[in-house]
Amino acid sequence: MTQGASVKVPALSKEISVPTGLFINNEFVASVDSKDTIPCYNPSTEELICEVVAASPKDIDKAVQAAREAFNTTWGKNVNGFERAKLIHKLADLIERDAQELAELETLNNGKPVRIAKDFDIGDTIQCLRYYAGWADKITGQTIEIDNQIKFAFTRHEPIGVCGQIIPWNYPINMWAWKVAPALAVGCTIVMKPSENTPLTALKLSELIKEAGFPRGVVNTVPSLGSVGGAAIASHLDVDKIAFTGSTITGRKIMEAAAKSNLKKVSLELGGKSPQLIFESADLDQAANWVALGICYNTGQDCTAGSRVYVQESIYGQFLQVLVNKVKSTIIGDGFDEKSTGGPVVSKVQYDRVWGYIESGKSEGAKVVLGGEKRSTKGFYVDPTIFADVRPDMKIVKEEIFGPVLCVAPFKTEEEGCALANATTYGLGAGLHSTDASQCMRVSSKLEAGTVWVNQYNILANNVPFGGKKQSGIGRELGSYALEEYTSVKAVHWNIGEKLEWPL
Repeated sequence: MTQGASVKVPALSKEISVPTGLFINNEFVASVDSKDTIPCYNPSTEELICEVVAASPKDIDKAVQAAREAFNTTWGKNVNGFERAKLIHKLADLIERDAQELAELETLNNGKPVRIAKDFDIGDTIQCLRYYAGWADKITGQTIEIDNQIKFAFTRHEPIGVCGQIIPWNYPINMWAWKVAPALAVGCTIVMKPSENTPLTALKLSELIKEAGFPRGVVNTVPSLGSVGGAAIASHLDVDKIAFTGSTITGRKIMEAAAKSNLKKVSLELGGKSPQLIFESADLDQAANWVALGICYNTGQDCTAGSRVYVQESIYGQFLQVLVNKVKSTIIGDGFDEKSTGGPVVSKVQYDRVWGYIESGKSEGAKVVLGGEKRSTKGFYVDPTIFADVRPDMKIVKEEIFGPVLCVAPFKTEEEGCALANATTYGLGAGLHSTDASQCMRVSSKLEAGTVWVNQYNILANNVPFGGKKQSGIGRELGSYALEEYTSVKAVHWNIGEKLEWPL
């Protein structure tokens, strides 16, 4: 059954054909038992784009069955690494071919500028797929010496099986690749649930999965509400592993459901309240650029957003002035406007959440040095807002906002700066800016985060692991470390000469 819609892109006077059904067994289908749909909105205009089929728990069952059948027959241990690599490379080629249209669809549904979506998100997605295609035929174990005369052992790194993957709305295409690429490389099959806010590009990518030649059931896409589809995946008895990127609150629910069902393997990339430390020896101009990137990029909708900045007291006033001037140059506008460097936040819910925090900052006495005023026009726009002289007990300092809202405060000594940076339940990212090499080594060691940037911020690479500590998550994505999340290690003991006497 064909399920699709012709989506209008008013800014470009064109239409894009978008599948709107559930993608199961390489076909777009209706729900087996529900007429529910998910409305998709353009956050720049607040207008409805189209509606997609919403998966029910029975649809999740069907998708898991398809993934299990593929794992047991046409994928898993039945396809060698060379063949897996060839298909992943083909998928990367197709995404590169369709990069412009995918970027336009991403902008329509997510709001981010087309240029950012194409050059950064999709560009990185293509590289991610090619990186893991290179790993597909290099999954190796160990040969372990026991006794050369009578026995040896070896290990096999085998695909873990059917993987449920739940991705967020801030990087719909990029997060899709982070999850799909390593899973496919090692031979897993996938049931993918995109965010209910931004399902359109995941469905469009599903078309390319089929065109690339992946067997039926290897990748299945099931848009659904988190409380329905996400919950069904997390508790499903035939799902072997779940990978989730999103809020810490939801991560706890997923971990609990995984534990109560079949103890499936879990990897969680969760929230953050990431700090940056600006020391008096720093290049203030460059530090301000990186701080601006850390809070303004993707309109602050970033799990590693550098939302807390602590500046050494001797340069506090000077740096704050430089920073405000830098952030002022950010242009938050329609993603189809080439001048825009950032778009709206993704939804009305997110818009209200961010403004709630801004009002909270004002009411608690934080000093607004930039922004903090609503626009009167349509669209979920939030201009960058900087609060200075914040206190550790303020809500805007303690809680993740997920918008372009920055908290700035001074510190005196290196020890105090590190203590302020680490005073959080999160531990995803952190940054420091200093030209003192010894200080850089000391502080990077002291900061409690899965990723620390030195004289830089928020730049990732596909061959470098990424993940958090404390309440920012479990497990790692990217690099060779991500392969461990999708494999299980089997030890094989091989007797070549030992004779057993019985009874003992």
